[in-house]
Amino acid sequence: MIEISGLSKTFGSGANAFTALDDINVEIRQNEFFTLLGPSGCGKTTLLRSIAGFVDPTKGSLTIEGQDVLPLPPYARPVNTVFQNYALFPHMTVAQNIGFGLEMQDRPKAEIKQTVGEMLELVQMTAMADRMTSQISGGQQQRVALARALAPRPKVLLLDEPLSALDFKLRKEMQIELKRLQSETGITFVFVTHDQEEALTMSDRIAVMSAGRILQIGGPKDIYDHPAERFVADFIGDTNFLDATLQSVDGDVATVTLPSGKSVAARAVQGGSQSGAVTLAVRPEHATLTKESGLLDGVLQNIVYFGTDTHYHVTLDAGSAFVVREQNQPNAGELCEVGDTVGISFEAGVGQVLRD
Repeated sequence: MIEISGLSKTFGSGANAFTALDDINVEIRQNEFFTLLGPSGCGKTTLLRSIAGFVDPTKGSLTIEGQDVLPLPPYARPVNTVFQNYALFPHMTVAQNIGFGLEMQDRPKAEIKQTVGEMLELVQMTAMADRMTSQISGGQQQRVALARALAPRPKVLLLDEPLSALDFKLRKEMQIELKRLQSETGITFVFVTHDQEEALTMSDRIAVMSAGRILQIGGPKDIYDHPAERFVADFIGDTNFLDATLQSVDGDVATVTLPSGKSVAARAVQGGSQSGAVTLAVRPEHATLTKESGLLDGVLQNIVYFGTDTHYHVTLDAGSAFVVREQNQPNAGELCEVGDTVGISFEAGVGQVLRD
């Protein structure tokens, strides 16, 4: 649906020049929920606005269904945008807001009425069609903004952190709602967020961005379980980082020696080192704690109870910190106590060698 090649954007010039996008290359598939994920200032909104036509790239190409859209103004592109503040008209009803874009396109009144009705049903707001948008809740306003953007049947819907203003519970509900809408309409969604859980929950694929570059693209499970870069591993979820020595690589399997001197198989990274000092990432939930010696040994320093699981903070013999997360079971007692000497183990293949 969208093909971006060599796209860059520099603001200012000379000593004041700032590169917001640095050689972006990505293909976004048809009918896909694609998320641009990264911290503030990483370039994700600039990339979204470049697709929308609100930012003119310094160089590169951008096509939608094979058509070069860079020369086209925003209104001539087959996209619609849902902004962070929704930008609804407070003097109009819900139905009037939804139909506004269609009226601007001089669509027949009968078609507008039918489409507005379909959109109201899609976002489950038929009963509020005649309400003013100033008289509905934030979550309902978000649904209206979505319906208004979907009404002209764009090929691509761009969403710039539309859930950030909602409270936690409503945000969780709207994540499921957004995924449902994307699935039912079949429209390509390009979603911008800094919330890792939000990205993992909704996306078909995720592009993790930092400093104007895309570091890794993949499905939620691949991005979480097999991060390629230290930044990706650190930004998404909790991760333990171990200084290790890479002994050999066979395909996508690497053999590494841990600080304890013991060896274990891990997942290799494409384009990474073939030997020498590397960083190994291990997710806390992929490790287990024992009273016997393990792949790593240390002293249990703290136990933090989180309801669904418990975090065990261990200081390894090598001096670094390691966290083990274990799901709580009914009537299960504490495995270890603070001050105990403990072992940490994890299965072969769960560790990920990083491309530092």
